[in-house]
Amino acid sequence: MANFEKRTTQDGKTMIRVKVRLKGYPTQSASFERLTDARKWAQNTESAIREGRHFKTSQSKKHTLAELVTRYVSEVLAKKPKTKRDQERHFNWWKNEIGSYSLSDITPALITEYKNKLVKEVTQYESERSPATVNRYLAALSRAFTVAMKEWGWVEENPFRRVSKFSESKGIVRFLSDDERKSLLEACQSSENKALYLIVVLALSTGARKNEILTLTWDRVDFKRKVVTLQETKNGETRLLPLAGLAHDLLLAHSKIRRIDTHFLFPGQKPQKPVDIRSAWVTALAHAKINNFRFHDLRHSAASYLAMNGASLAEIAEVLGHKTLQMVKRYAHLSEAHTARIVANMNSKIFG
Repeated sequence: MANFEKRTTQDGKTMIRVKVRLKGYPTQSASFERLTDARKWAQNTESAIREGRHFKTSQSKKHTLAELVTRYVSEVLAKKPKTKRDQERHFNWWKNEIGSYSLSDITPALITEYKNKLVKEVTQYESERSPATVNRYLAALSRAFTVAMKEWGWVEENPFRRVSKFSESKGIVRFLSDDERKSLLEACQSSENKALYLIVVLALSTGARKNEILTLTWDRVDFKRKVVTLQETKNGETRLLPLAGLAHDLLLAHSKIRRIDTHFLFPGQKPQKPVDIRSAWVTALAHAKINNFRFHDLRHSAASYLAMNGASLAEIAEVLGHKTLQMVKRYAHLSEAHTARIVANMNSKIFG
């Protein structure tokens, strides 16, 4: 039978502690913020024990969520430097909120409660998190639970598998109009940060990501072949960026005044680190009077320009470094005229 009792956690929250005792079986316990969730868990647990189904291991009671996060970050996430910074923010949030809970207390009901808190919480940017962002928080901790289940033996199941994610908006592809592009480039040219203009031109010309450009080193630039080799890409594969037109000419001129105390194309005040353009970028956007635009949207702009100039989705995917066409389907409507020409040419050849 089940026994319920109220208790107060270290952070002052009132929890309902429920224990299920059945003769011949170890006592099972869990904590909830709502009595209805505690009763539901007790009922399901009693049924599971009687029917010989799921039984929580002692390991899930010995380890807290904070311990899981700490071990996952140090052993798994540390090997993924490209995603470490963003996911650490996700893990720190979970750790601060429910880090003191034992893993046996992390139930789908509890996760759902904090999922709803995530989407309603006002961030440091004075806005609520988007459903897509909340899903990233859920996915991060879900991966940690999967490792804890399959490799560490800390839990017998991943409770996140029974938690639904928010529906995500397909979003609108934001790219610069001709006038916006002109204004932005002029603002970057007059920026106090002398590297900003070339960095933005490279982003628009090649579709490279911000970090891919900022971490470029001179040994990856081949002016004879007019290419830049990216070795540390998001998908882990080497990618070549063609250098053409203004981007090539500006980079060639930049190479003639390069600093000899660093291997970076765009070094910061400390030569062993790349330049920080965050403040200069925000200032340039303000001077150009461009709203609702991120640096990553330069990549969308490059892809959009490719589509509008006749590039196929496969060609756009190759330039951007996507393994599948799924990510570039958002640009399909922009290449409508190109598609129409292909169909027209085919019809003229087969029907005359």
